[in-house]
Amino acid sequence: MNSCGRVYYDRDVSDTQSDGRRPVFAAERRQRILELVRANGAVSLRELAQAVHSSEVTVRRDLRALESEGLLNRHHGGATLPGELSREAGYSHKVSLESAEKAAIADLAAALVEDGDAIVVGPGTTTQEFARRLTRHAELAVVTNSLLVAQVLSASPRIEVMLTGGTLRGSILALVGSAAEHSLAGLRVRRAFISGNGLTAERGLSTPNMQVAGVDRALAAAAEEVVVLADHTKIGVDTMVQTVAPDRIDHLVTDDSAPRDVLDELSARGVRLHVA
Repeated sequence: MNSCGRVYYDRDVSDTQSDGRRPVFAAERRQRILELVRANGAVSLRELAQAVHSSEVTVRRDLRALESEGLLNRHHGGATLPGELSREAGYSHKVSLESAEKAAIADLAAALVEDGDAIVVGPGTTTQEFARRLTRHAELAVVTNSLLVAQVLSASPRIEVMLTGGTLRGSILALVGSAAEHSLAGLRVRRAFISGNGLTAERGLSTPNMQVAGVDRALAAAAEEVVVLADHTKIGVDTMVQTVAPDRIDHLVTDDSAPRDVLDELSARGVRLHVA
């Protein structure tokens, strides 16, 4: 406020709208960004820029400002709420997110499966969509710790479904713990199809929960190749427990909203990209 009592708002020149809409002031824009991150837990830089009608450069500056106030955590390619490293979203929350992208990813991932394959499939709403596409195949052997995946495949007489043992983790409807890990020991299959809560080029795939991470590692260890299914909201996001290192990931199936710089880094590490 100046000596005449007039309030000056912090506005980026780049945010003046070319289509005639009023300019978006920084305070208003940052409040909207914070609302989006609070509502979704993790949001990509591209999504935020589109939502507030600003450039990614401007939004990146906003994220730095909000992080300095302790209101969010800034990550390569997006932002999460403080504490997201250890927060595990439940099934009911995740099932409604990015459904179109998950369906496209599932379609593309199913092309990596052939009749007669033996595969392992981890838990998640994206792998659940992937399992729905498997019913068109014949003579498959599928090992999973996901009740959702097993349920989808239960009506297909041409697919042999084997559930691991373990303790039910209700938030993701999957079996975890030492019994689940032991049931996978000594198993060898062609490919593992797994998801997670975050994927970076530096740490690979990660999840907030140690028990979930242990079974994911066992699923990956059972396979000749590891296929990660992750929509763009997970790319560039890091969570507490590493499950699969980047040099152990053979394929990444994602959507075209994933941050290009992270995809390029993963590709440089030898990960084969499949972008829906």
